Amino acid sequence: MSPSPTDPRAVATAVACYTLWGLLPLLFMAMAGAGFAALEILAHRAVWSVFVAGLFLLLAGQWGEARAVLARPRTFGWLVLSAVMIATNWSLYVFATTHHATLEASLGYYINPLLNMAAGAALFRERIDRLSGVAIALAAAGVAIQTVALGHVPVIGLTLAVTFCAYAVIRKRVAASAQTGLFVECLVLLPVGGLFLAWLATHGQAVGFSSPAGLAWALVNGPATVIPLVLFAWSARRLPLSTVGFIQFLAPTLQFACGVWAGEALTPLRVVSFVFIWAGAGVFALAAFLRSRAARQAIRETAEPA
Repeated sequence: MSPSPTDPRAVATAVACYTLWGLLPLLFMAMAGAGFAALEILAHRAVWSVFVAGLFLLLAGQWGEARAVLARPRTFGWLVLSAVMIATNWSLYVFATTHHATLEASLGYYINPLLNMAAGAALFRERIDRLSGVAIALAAAGVAIQTVALGHVPVIGLTLAVTFCAYAVIRKRVAASAQTGLFVECLVLLPVGGLFLAWLATHGQAVGFSSPAGLAWALVNGPATVIPLVLFAWSARRLPLSTVGFIQFLAPTLQFACGVWAGEALTPLRVVSFVFIWAGAGVFALAAFLRSRAARQAIRETAEPA
């Protein structure tokens, strides 16, 4: 049975997932306002995510798979590499949202699905149709205009897109479920985050351990990191690519709104750059919808008796 594009529970779950991702800058901005530095936010994210990911792994009954992954050096090595990619992505994203660069960060997540498509063509010989090529060209034009608007290459946005694309490519090659892979990645990052928090505590600089309010801000990073990923894993299995492809642009749109709300500079030329990015995103969603519709039609024709 093929996924249903109108499954209300799956659509609602996907919308909830991308809404949480899109509003994540508000959490980091609030933590920065409470005195947290970007590196401490990242460390708390690495530490507390392990416990939430472990809880979901326990509920899913996948501890056996996690032990098996840890016992396979090659699989574990790939997950160490994916952990490095996602940690780099998290670090830059937290830095961007706490240093008035949320608009540039949203640029990265707008072009990420287009970059994934280009990587699929280059690495997995996936075909890029004409509409997809137009989407990539529009996004490239948007990045070029953004470069002119900023006066420099949008390094933050491009690095976010590249690291998340690399993460997706690595995870595509790893024989591990989404929840197991996430738990192992968090386990890899746990010592680094834990040691950094211990260093901050011994020097009296750990905001997260200075008061009950600080600890509450710190602890919320665990569910804020893991829950959207769990919602995504559940909904992605139940929705076609066209539906997911359309809904995924909700996250950078909300990120963009957060940046505007925070008072980040939005010049006319920068607006033009985002118009090109939005056009590329729209063409991408249209192309995904047409491919999904053609695939469903082919399945129906195959199923019909001769």
